[in-house]
Amino acid sequence: MPRDDANKTAETLGTSIRDRQAVSVSSGVRNVHPVYLDRALNAEAWDSDGNRYIDFVGGIGVLTVGHRNPVVMDRVIAQCDRFTHSCFNALPHEPYVAVTDWLAKNCPIEGPAKSMLTNSGAEAMENALKLARAFTGRTGVIAFEGAFHGRTLATLALTGKTKPYKTGLGPLPGPVWHLPYPCPETGISVEDAMAAIAKLFSVSADPKSVGAIVIEPVQGEGGFRACDGEFLVALCRLCDENGMVLIADEIQSGFARTGKMFAIEHAGVAPDILVMGKGIGGGFPLAAITGAEDVMSALAPGGLGGTYSGNPVACAAAKGVFEVLEKDNILGRAKQLGEKYATHIAWLRDLPGGHVIGNMRGIGAMRAFEVIADDGKPSPKRLQSLLQLARESGLLLMPSGEHANVVRLLAPLTIPFDQVDEAFAIIARLLPKVAQVTQ
Repeated sequence: MPRDDANKTAETLGTSIRDRQAVSVSSGVRNVHPVYLDRALNAEAWDSDGNRYIDFVGGIGVLTVGHRNPVVMDRVIAQCDRFTHSCFNALPHEPYVAVTDWLAKNCPIEGPAKSMLTNSGAEAMENALKLARAFTGRTGVIAFEGAFHGRTLATLALTGKTKPYKTGLGPLPGPVWHLPYPCPETGISVEDAMAAIAKLFSVSADPKSVGAIVIEPVQGEGGFRACDGEFLVALCRLCDENGMVLIADEIQSGFARTGKMFAIEHAGVAPDILVMGKGIGGGFPLAAITGAEDVMSALAPGGLGGTYSGNPVACAAAKGVFEVLEKDNILGRAKQLGEKYATHIAWLRDLPGGHVIGNMRGIGAMRAFEVIADDGKPSPKRLQSLLQLARESGLLLMPSGEHANVVRLLAPLTIPFDQVDEAFAIIARLLPKVAQVTQ
């Protein structure tokens, strides 16, 4: 390191965390909330200045069973007392197999199911694409508008949004074709979406060149838009008829968030590959791919893996998550929480300034609401005002959506209901101020 840079770094040690970040963190890493987390428990968080917040971000859907869930932490501490790492490819361990055992029993896959574990959702999706290519011998992929599948190069090709993810990167791995996503928010019907696929096959892509169709049953970054269940059934049939692999991205929607263990279960569909992440690890870096045995065995031994993939501490955390999901009836609680969200959102609309609250989206506890202008159009400015005012009042919210005007509610499913009431009371007090924001 040049001497001037070394001195500059040393000088920052006595300055604020924000100043230090400006010096040492890439500007490509953006923060939604300019506060620094110091400690947290369940759905509450405290920043480095001692301010308390109700956390409706939840690590962007990671903390399904809350910050530092006691069962999860007990399993982690016990594992740390035994050993903290073993590359599974070199020296296997039981925690990895315990996780894959659970996935084989609980994932909606027809017939025998096998899994591999990874560090992140994007890495899991990358490996799902590898398996689809190996199994079908084809490279083409169909994805959908508004999708988010990751920031790595191959997953970026699948992601259905240019800014800020693809800006300045040039050609991405492909071929990938993006088609309309059928749901109430887009106004696209199942018939429209199937017609778009038929047109693709007649104009741009031979069906025999397409190896996989990748879809989020409920779009996360896209604003909690739930796909029409009939379309998922139709996609499953299309894949079977044409030898394609159906990949369901449940990275954000999985692990009880929608009131089912996985969102695709609402449609009664079994994908060929299920991609998971976020909620599986209780705050520890873990993701997974579970699929039909023949698909998951398409690569030669050694074709899958990674140094940290299925780290034993993260696997122990996942075992704790699985225990909590069952012991605390988190599926039932997700349904109750979703009903509570719906009641509160309807209540907000009847309050002074409530006209800024638009439609509610999502299913189960995977809920969101739109922030709109006086003419009913999306209002990203009002959303940003709500985010800032809510943060200043002790509530952390998370934006999303094609027009950056959707608030997604990603509190832990273990949040006490009185804290849900407290959160919506904060929003209610802020509505008149948000309504004053001009477009």
